[in-house]
Amino acid sequence: MRIVRSVVEMQREAERLRLAGNTIALVPTMGYLHHGHVSLIEHAKRNSDVVILSVFVNPTQFGPGEDFEKYPRDPARDERIAVEAGVDIVFEPDASEMYPGDFRTYVDEQEVSHILEGKIRPSHFRGVTTVVAKLFNICRP
Repeated sequence: MRIVRSVVEMQREAERLRLAGNTIALVPTMGYLHHGHVSLIEHAKRNSDVVILSVFVNPTQFGPGEDFEKYPRDPARDERIAVEAGVDIVFEPDASEMYPGDFRTYVDEQEVSHILEGKIRPSHFRGVTTVVAKLFNICRP
């Protein structure tokens, strides 16, 4: 298993894999892996040539006063679980890689983000939709 922390390196690796004819699956997570993540990895392994697991606690989906700093993180444990599950690449970028200082482009969802959880966490879905779009564009599953 390989660990990639650079956006540019992940983009290059994904392009290399695609040009070699591989199908790529992406399992996006915020880490602290559990059985549900493992079942997604197993499904991805059955349906693709290469499995990329992203581990990124996304600061943009946490609002003021929410639990970003307290969110559980255990990279060594996540990496052990990923190896055991058969992940090929763990994409583990730093926030500064995903959101450089001049970052200004976000994905705004206009319906679900205004009901249920979106009603009480107004910036949550903007953060989720933005990071998922970024992960898909970087890893190209």
